[in-house]
Amino acid sequence: MTFVVTENCIKCKYTDCVEVCPVDCFYEGPNFLVIHPDECIDCALCEPECPAEAIFEEDDVPSGMEHYTELNAELAEEWPNITDQKDPPADAESWDGVKDKFQHLERKFKQ
Repeated sequence: MTFVVTENCIKCKYTDCVEVCPVDCFYEGPNFLVIHPDECIDCALCEPECPAEAIFEEDDVPSGMEHYTELNAELAEEWPNITDQKDPPADAESWDGVKDKFQHLERKFKQ
C-alpha cells in the first residue's frame, strides 16, 4: 500500500508532509509533490500534515482522481527527491480548493 498526492497539491505545494516522512519518499516538481510508491512504507504520518488535504491512502483516492496513483509513480522517477520543508508558493492559499487544477500541473522545471 502507498499514499498518493492528488490534485489539490497542484500550485499549493505545501511541504509539511516532507518534514515528517521517515523514509524521504517525496519528490518535487515545479508546482506539485509526489510520493514514490516503492519507497512509501504506509506509515500515514504525511496525510494529517498536508494543509491542502491532498494526500490519500491508495485505496481511498477520491473518485475521478485515480490517475494520480500512476502519475505519482511516473513523476517520482523523473523529479528530484525532497527531504526538507520549504516555504509554499506565495499564492498557495489562493489555490487551495480550486477544482480542475490538473491543467496547471507543470512537469518540467523552467530553465
